[in-house]
Amino acid sequence: MSAQTERTFIAIKPDGVQRGLVGEIIKRFEMKGFKMVAMKMLCATKEHLEKHYEDLKKKPFFPSLIKYMSSGPVVAMVWEGLGVVKTGRVMLGETNPADSKPGTIRGDFCIDVGRNIVHGSDSVASANKEIALWFKDELVEYNSCASAWLYEAPA
Repeated sequence: MSAQTERTFIAIKPDGVQRGLVGEIIKRFEMKGFKMVAMKMLCATKEHLEKHYEDLKKKPFFPSLIKYMSSGPVVAMVWEGLGVVKTGRVMLGETNPADSKPGTIRGDFCIDVGRNIVHGSDSVASANKEIALWFKDELVEYNSCASAWLYEAPA
């Protein structure tokens, strides 16, 4: 990974998996030019999800969030690229789909905040923490042949 790039954690939630939106979400990140370096489908345990969402533990919706997230499979991914955390969040749209612009993932595919189909890291620090929680030694290092068409070479 170059000094210019960073990584983010993106998870397609059970409603996104059940609705068959996995390919569409991956497609959007690939078309933007980001590089996937890890992906897996799993049914997350309540304990794992409680650790992931520990910053929301005191919120009244926490129990229903954990129940929902453990209700079916999720697709966990790590994406790499210049500004991928911030740009990824813009691509996802607002947490509340009603506030999301058309063209964003949530703006195009969601109605209810409790079923907003995808999670994305909100900072580089959160991304690093989430990636370490969901992936151990599973990140793939490789050079994308598209890199020269996406990034200007340093002068």
